[in-house]
Amino acid sequence: MKTRIFATQYELMVINLSEQHSLLSNWVSELRNVEIQGDRMRFRRNLERIAEVAAFEISKQLPWVTKEIPTPLGTHESKVLKEQPVLATILRAGLPMHTGMLNYFDKADNAFVSAYRKHHRDGSFEISMEYMSCPDLNDRVVIISDPMLATGASVVKTIQHMKAEGNPASFHVVVAIACSVGIEYLERECGNDITIWCGDIDEELTAKSYIVPGLGDAGDLAFGAKLQA
Repeated sequence: MKTRIFATQYELMVINLSEQHSLLSNWVSELRNVEIQGDRMRFRRNLERIAEVAAFEISKQLPWVTKEIPTPLGTHESKVLKEQPVLATILRAGLPMHTGMLNYFDKADNAFVSAYRKHHRDGSFEISMEYMSCPDLNDRVVIISDPMLATGASVVKTIQHMKAEGNPASFHVVVAIACSVGIEYLERECGNDITIWCGDIDEELTAKSYIVPGLGDAGDLAFGAKLQA
C-alpha cells in the first residue's frame, strides 16, 4: 500500500486507498454510479466494506503486545492489540462505515456525534452539534468515520469537542471520498497529528459545498431523503 502525502506544503498524512487498484476502487466506483446508487442496501454495504479495508490497514499501525494463548494442544505466543481504539461516527451518514469498523474492531469502545449542516434561508449553513456520547478518551486512539470529507467542518468540530473532553493519543479519519478543501481545512484547524484514510480524493466543491464529482448526499443515498433543518 502506497502512502501519499497530499501536498508538499502540508504535513498531514493522507492515505488514498484507491491509488493502487483493488476491489476497494470498484466499490468506490459503485458508490459514484447513478445507475447503481438506487440500491440502498448495496450503497450501505459498499460503505461498510470500504471501512473494513481501512480498519485492517489502520490495525497495522496500532500498538501490539505478545500474549500467551492456551490452545487444545499447548500454548502459543500470539500478537494481539495492546488496547482497543475508540470508534466514533457522525450521525446519520456515518453509520454504515461505523458498522464496517466494528466488524473488525469488534471489542472497541464507541462514540457518537450528531453534527449536521443547519441551513439558512440564504443557502448558507453552519455545523450544528447537539449531542456527543463518548467513553474516556484520554490516551486513546480515536477513529472517526464519515462517508464524505467535503468542507471538513463536521470532522473539525467533532475533533475539537473530543479534545475538550479528554486528551486522545491520536486521531484517524476514515472517509469514502475526501476533497482537497476539507483536507486543507482539517490540517489548518486541527494540526498535522491526524491520519486521513480515504477511498478516493476529489478536488472541487460546488457552491453548496458538495464534492465534485463526488457521489451526491451519502446520508440520503443510504437511508432516504430528509427534511432540511
